[in-house]
Amino acid sequence: MKRFIPQRDRRRQVMAISIPIIGAMISQNILNLVDSAMVAHLGSPAMAAVGISSFLNFMAVAIFMGLATGVQVIVARRIGEEREHEAAIPLNGALLLNLLFALPVSILLFYTAPQSLSLIISDPAVVAEAVPYMEMRLLGVLAIASNFCFRGFWSGIKKTQYYMWVLFGIHALNILLNYTLIYGNFGFPEMGVKGAGLGTTISMIVGTICHFTLCLYKGKKYGFMHGLPSMESIRNIVKLSVPASMQQFFFAAGFTTLFWIISKIGTDSLAAANVLTNLTLVAYLPCIAFGMSASTLVSEALGRKNSEDAYQWGWDVSTIAMVAITLIAIPLFLFSEPILSIFLVEADALAIAQTPLKIVAIGLPLEALGMVMMSALMGAGATKVVMKVSMGMQWLIFLPVAWFIGPVFGYSLSMIWLAQAVYRVSQSIVYAKLWSNKQWANINV
Repeated sequence: MKRFIPQRDRRRQVMAISIPIIGAMISQNILNLVDSAMVAHLGSPAMAAVGISSFLNFMAVAIFMGLATGVQVIVARRIGEEREHEAAIPLNGALLLNLLFALPVSILLFYTAPQSLSLIISDPAVVAEAVPYMEMRLLGVLAIASNFCFRGFWSGIKKTQYYMWVLFGIHALNILLNYTLIYGNFGFPEMGVKGAGLGTTISMIVGTICHFTLCLYKGKKYGFMHGLPSMESIRNIVKLSVPASMQQFFFAAGFTTLFWIISKIGTDSLAAANVLTNLTLVAYLPCIAFGMSASTLVSEALGRKNSEDAYQWGWDVSTIAMVAITLIAIPLFLFSEPILSIFLVEADALAIAQTPLKIVAIGLPLEALGMVMMSALMGAGATKVVMKVSMGMQWLIFLPVAWFIGPVFGYSLSMIWLAQAVYRVSQSIVYAKLWSNKQWANINV
């Protein structure tokens, strides 16, 4: 039976799912800053090693991140279908898939890390620091992949506060372990950058144990650890997850390629691009959280066979996200120089970055629309369509254009950032049109 949800209650549901995720992501950014401050004392090679290795580790984990999308979509769909007792079955299956595939990949990458890093990094001092750090981080691939699956489950049942509290605990433990293992405090040996990697991995494993224990108590009524999905359900999980993983992987690889392109322009432009990207990613945090809300609410509505409600959720969440991101964009536009001066001390790099940051600020509201619409489409099960749009527009249009604008024709970073804004806004319009045509309404998961 279709039911009417008052607008106030709709906003309340969106915020109830989104706010814990935003809090958790802010916690992640604080952790990154603390980690960087601790490792900075070890010298530039260590900082470079951690930066490169962390990104490579993310690309390894991205292969399995799509499982979280599959879990969230199917869990929310089962809740909408009033099959609550089966809602955790996709989580059970995803954890098993992680065990079967993420663990062997982790072991393989661990043993090939020295050779892989030597191919990517030319500075022997950086390689010497990167190898032990990367090895320690790779030991945690299974735990990180599993934690993403738990996040998908908590989001699917609208209990994101559990994800937030576990992540707070992970981050607090990570800071303590880094302080202990990097510098050899409390009687432990001084391990340097290797200790930073080990501390992160231990905290992720503890987080997995916390999620598992919490699910044993809070997820029992949803069927946690009480059965595995059928082969058809596993195929559905894989069908949803593989495109999402491919999108994550190639999106990250696209950023790597963009930085390589910008490096051909000059060091100041590369430094400016690094700061601009980090600031933009922080501004995206609410969009990611609202997008996860949209994914859950859309999938649940489709589980109730109410495609009109699902359609309205996409627009309702987009409106809230655009208002929230506008409040972030305004100070970025008005105070671009003071904000950038916190991170850029070189006058040339500071001057280069100001116009691109204003361009980012102008485009942010429409990018918020695109990110929510993308998540809504994924919540409806249209992960393959999202993958094609994302990869096609980034790799076939934007990156070639950026190459010609920068290294070939010699234009400034501002022109590359303008091209990026046009590409991202155009992508938002494509996602909005795909949402409006409602072809996603008949996808079964």
